[in-house]
Amino acid sequence: MDLPLAHLDRPFDYLVPAALDEAAVPGTRVKVRFAGQLVDGWLLERTDDSGHTGRLAYLEKVVSPEPVLAPEVARLARAVADRYAGSLADVLRLAVPPRHARVEKEPHEPPPPGEPTTAPDPAGWRDYPAGPAYLRALTDGRAPRAVWSALPGEDWAARYAEAVAATVAGGRGALVVVADNRDLDRLDAAVAAALGPGRHVSLSAALGPARRYRAFLAARRGDVPVVIGTRAAMFAPVGRLGLVAIWDDGDDLHAEPRAPYPHAREVLLTRAQLAEAGALVGGYARTAEAQLLLETGWAREVIADRATLRARTPAIAPTGDDPQLARDPAAATARLPSLAWNAARDALRADLPVLVQVPRRGYLPAVSCADCRTPARCPTCAGPLALPSATGAPACRWCGRVAAAYACPECGGRRLRAAVTGARRTAEELGRAFPGVPVRTSGREEVLSTVPGGAGLAIATPGAEPPAEGGYGAVLLLDSWALLTRADLRAGEEALRRWLAAAALARPAGAGGRVVVVADGALAPVQALLRWDAGWFAARELAERRELGFPPAVRMASVTGLPVAVADLLAEARLPDGAEVLGPVPADGERERMLVRVPRARAAALAGALHAAAGARSARKAADPVRLQVDPLTLF
Repeated sequence: MDLPLAHLDRPFDYLVPAALDEAAVPGTRVKVRFAGQLVDGWLLERTDDSGHTGRLAYLEKVVSPEPVLAPEVARLARAVADRYAGSLADVLRLAVPPRHARVEKEPHEPPPPGEPTTAPDPAGWRDYPAGPAYLRALTDGRAPRAVWSALPGEDWAARYAEAVAATVAGGRGALVVVADNRDLDRLDAAVAAALGPGRHVSLSAALGPARRYRAFLAARRGDVPVVIGTRAAMFAPVGRLGLVAIWDDGDDLHAEPRAPYPHAREVLLTRAQLAEAGALVGGYARTAEAQLLLETGWAREVIADRATLRARTPAIAPTGDDPQLARDPAAATARLPSLAWNAARDALRADLPVLVQVPRRGYLPAVSCADCRTPARCPTCAGPLALPSATGAPACRWCGRVAAAYACPECGGRRLRAAVTGARRTAEELGRAFPGVPVRTSGREEVLSTVPGGAGLAIATPGAEPPAEGGYGAVLLLDSWALLTRADLRAGEEALRRWLAAAALARPAGAGGRVVVVADGALAPVQALLRWDAGWFAARELAERRELGFPPAVRMASVTGLPVAVADLLAEARLPDGAEVLGPVPADGERERMLVRVPRARAAALAGALHAAAGARSARKAADPVRLQVDPLTLF
C-alpha cells in the first residue's frame, strides 16, 4: 500500500476478483480498502494461497493495466528502504513517476529492430592504461567496476557514451546519472552520436509530467536499451542491465532531499550488486566513498599515467606559498594578488579567455560596519544584510526587509564595507580593470553554456563555469577561504572538487593554460590541485575519517526533531552492540540532532533498529515527527 507509515511497511494480502484477473498483473497500480478507506497500492506479486489465516478483502480496482513497477525495481526499492531506514512506499514514490493517463493511452507500437551496435573504438580511453580493457569487458558481457579519474580537458560525455555503446554491443542495457540538466544535455548529444537516434531516453524532473512519463514508459516497455538522466533516473527500469554509471558523484545534487534521502551513487551501486552489472564512478575529483570502493576491492582504478597527466594539465600555482609571498608580500591578504592579475593580463593579451571562479553569487552578499568591522545584521530578524548593487540599499537575506537607515549597534557608524564579495561585484571590478574586454557572468540566474574563444572574462560561481572554445588561457580561483573554512566534514573535498572542475577547462600548460588559486600552497586540497592528484587526497581523507570515526569509514545516522521526540525514538530503538550515541547538537528552530555511529558491519542492524523504533512511534500515533537520515551529507 502507498502509505508511508513506518508500522505499515510490509506487504498485505488481498484476493483478486475474477473480473480483475486479467488486468491484475504484478507491477500495476491498484486501489484497496484499508481501515475503511480506499487507498492506493501496488500489486507486487500473485500467489495461489496466502499465509494469512484470517479473512481477506478483495482488490477494489486496477487503476491501470500498465505494469509500471518492474520486479527488479521493486527489489531495489526494498533494498534502498532497508539501507536508509525508510519505508517502501516512500522509495516507490521516487522510483515511479506519477501516472499520466493520456500518455498511457497513446498508441504504442514496438520500435523496429535497429542496426546492431558495434563495439566502439577505444581510442578515447587509451590515455588510461586500464580504459580499453574496461570497454572490452563491457562488450564481452562481463561486469567490470571502475572508479575513473578524468584528465583535464577530457570529453567525459564522449567517454561515457563509449562505455554505454560497449554495453549495448554486448546485448545489455545501461543507466547513466548526472548531476544537472547542463550535464544531461551534453551527455544526451554524446549518447545520440554513439548509438544513433531512438536508442535511448532522457529522464529528468525538468521534462514535465507528460514527457517524463512517456520516456519512463519507453524504458519500461523495453523500447530503448539505455536511460540517462539526473537524480530522478536512478530507479529507471532498464532491461538486462549491464552498466550503471554516475558522473561527479560528489555533487550534492545527487542526494535526494525527500525521505528516505537516498544518494544516487548508493542506489546505483546497489543496482550493480543486485543485477550483477558493471559500474563506472567518474569525475575530475574523487570522493572518500569512491576511494573506499577501491580500498575494499569492489572496484578498480582507471587513471592516466603521470607522463600523460603532465602533458594535459595546465600550469597551476598558489599565491600563498613562500616564494610568491617573498615576491609579493601583499598576496597573503589581497583578493587578487599580482600573480593572478598577471595571469589574467597575459591571457587577455594573447587573445585568450579568462575564467574567474567566485564562491559567492550576488554583489556584496555580506557586509559589515566600515568603522568597527561588526557584521551588519537586520534590525528586525537579525539576519545578515547584503547589498544588491553599487547604488542599492542594504537588505536582509532572511526576511527581505530593506535597512536604508542602518546604523551599527556597536559604534553607530553608517558606512558599510564588503565582508564577502560576490560574482557581480567581481565582474564590475574586473571590467574596470580591463576596459574594453567583454565581461560575462554565469550563475544561478543565468548559466552560460559556452563562451567564445577570444579575449574575454567569464565570472562564474562553482558549478556554473561555461566551457570556452579551445579552453581558457587562465583560470583564477578566488576567495578559497569561503570553501575551506566551512564547518563541514566535506569542506576540503568539496573545495578540491570545485577547483578541479574549473581548472579542467583550462588549456594544457604547453598551449598557454594557467591556473592560479588564491590560497596557501601548504594546504592538502591545494597540494592535490597542484599535482592534479585527487586519488591521493581521497585516500588521505578516508584515512582521517577512519581514524576519527566518520562516514564512509563507519555508518552514521542522524536523528532530528524536538528533544522529547528524539529521546523517545532512541529509547525505543534496540541499537546494535557497539553503537555510539553522540550529541545532542542544535538543529534548526527548537529541534536538536543526535548522531548514532556503528561499524559498517552493523549498518543493516542500525537501520533496522531505527526503522522499527519509528514504526513503534507511528503505531502509537506519536505527535512530534522525527527525521531519520542515514549517512547524511552534512553532519554539522
